[in-house]
Amino acid sequence: MRSVAVDTKARSYEILIEEGVLDNPAEHLEKVWTKRRCVILTDTNVYPLYAKKVSKNLSEAGFENIVITVEAGEKSKSWQTLSNVVSQIADFGLTRGDGLIALGGGVVGDLGGLCASLYMRGISFVQFPTSLLAQVDSSVGGKTAIDIAQGKNLVGTFYQPDLVLIDPLVLKTLDERVTVEGYAEVVKCAAMVGGTFWQLIEKIDDAQAILKHAPELIQRSVSFKAEVVTKDEKEGSLRKLLNFGHSIGHAVELLADGRLLHGEAISIGLSEVNRIFESRGLTEEGTTQAICDRLQAVGLPLEDELLSDFRVTDIMKHDKKVSKAALTFVYLKKIGEPEMFSVSLDELQRFIEK
Repeated sequence: MRSVAVDTKARSYEILIEEGVLDNPAEHLEKVWTKRRCVILTDTNVYPLYAKKVSKNLSEAGFENIVITVEAGEKSKSWQTLSNVVSQIADFGLTRGDGLIALGGGVVGDLGGLCASLYMRGISFVQFPTSLLAQVDSSVGGKTAIDIAQGKNLVGTFYQPDLVLIDPLVLKTLDERVTVEGYAEVVKCAAMVGGTFWQLIEKIDDAQAILKHAPELIQRSVSFKAEVVTKDEKEGSLRKLLNFGHSIGHAVELLADGRLLHGEAISIGLSEVNRIFESRGLTEEGTTQAICDRLQAVGLPLEDELLSDFRVTDIMKHDKKVSKAALTFVYLKKIGEPEMFSVSLDELQRFIEK
């Protein structure tokens, strides 16, 4: 079993990575939770695959539970869904001594974490991520959120889980497009880390290679993120590096209105932001092409017509990274050397124009 420790001021916990770990999650849950009642939050895609099995396993171990299912997809990160889930939690009668398990991808994790942080001002929370995107990114670090009309993830909290259980085998049940979109976050991490992590990425040419190397890709990605989060839990400075590609990516994703998956939009953001900085002489020549080659190798998009939409900059002006009338971009000086650069909102449109 691979294990990565996360040590923040709020909470210390482990990320456990092992094939088949979801066959008996109670074995590991018993090490961090006493017997208690819990809600398993999942979505309509994951429910028929794993929810019944996990619920049965926990019940047999003494964890009384119910399953709450939301519609699969980004649209469940909404006020309405949040309210519905919290109401069902209250109807079940959870107390502060009980807990919530997020069994699903990034949407379920973000929504579940927010519900857990708000209900009774905070109940115990664990993550069982079932998509590559959630396993390498959203399940680690304690960010929770829902979307509003003005942008993605604008309403949320920092709320660390007690445990993250990652089973790479579940990736084999995913649609290839979903596996590939999650890989964009792996490329993001590898590009910032460089070294042997980037060398591993250079071997990945298709979805099957992603699955073959999944345990190592997951461990390397979460190790990097855990190191950053340990030093900067609430994105005061260093953690902003993890937003590489996200300012542009989130804007494109919001405008695409479901046409692009999150990782696909981030792929476009990674490509575009480094193209901008390389064109200005701030990035070593060839760096953008190296990133694009690794994204394109597995079929991820590099551009979209929405990049020329004036609304992209309007959305970016509402980005969470805006401070003192400026937006902080993350870019690479070269592979393995991320940097941050602030652009005033007045200059934003001119700065990102081709």
